Amino acid sequence: MEERQITIDGEAHKMALPFLVIATQNPIEQEGTYRLPEAQLDRFLMKIEINYPELDDEIEIIHREHFNTHSDKLSNIGTLVSGQEILEFQALVRKVRVEQQIISYIAKIVVNTRQNALLYLGASPRASIAILNASKAMATIKGRDFVTPEDIKDVSYPVLGHRVVVAPEKEMEGITSKMIIQQIVESVEIPR
Repeated sequence: MEERQITIDGEAHKMALPFLVIATQNPIEQEGTYRLPEAQLDRFLMKIEINYPELDDEIEIIHREHFNTHSDKLSNIGTLVSGQEILEFQALVRKVRVEQQIISYIAKIVVNTRQNALLYLGASPRASIAILNASKAMATIKGRDFVTPEDIKDVSYPVLGHRVVVAPEKEMEGITSKMIIQQIVESVEIPR
């Protein structure tokens, strides 16, 4: 990812900007698949968990499949934004203001993951940068040119959830990374 290239059969191919890396994991059939090492997981900005659809959505999925007359499903996909527009959005996000107390708030949350007895492994400095960038994007989505503590709260679990490792004995007690991150975010004083 960081090298902005892929290698196929020993031949490297540079990726044009912008590009996106998405990894999926099927939680049922894990035989023959292995967890990524923490250092590789840390390179993904977020981990977003997608649950099964609700009944109405499931019905819509079935209807779409049943009434699809195109044999090539990809032919129905259109372009919503161009690569150039994404680069422009990224430049806009980089301009979002972040006050010093907000930067300190991010750092306190991340450092707290490293000092939390419920965690075997806390988040790296890359997590701090990921929270910063994700919260700037969240502020932009909400129509603001500045980051608030609420933006940081909104992105904390998707950014930190895959970067921390729950202590094995706590995991056996049913404690999840989501619970711990929520406790950490709630315990760090919100800047005024």
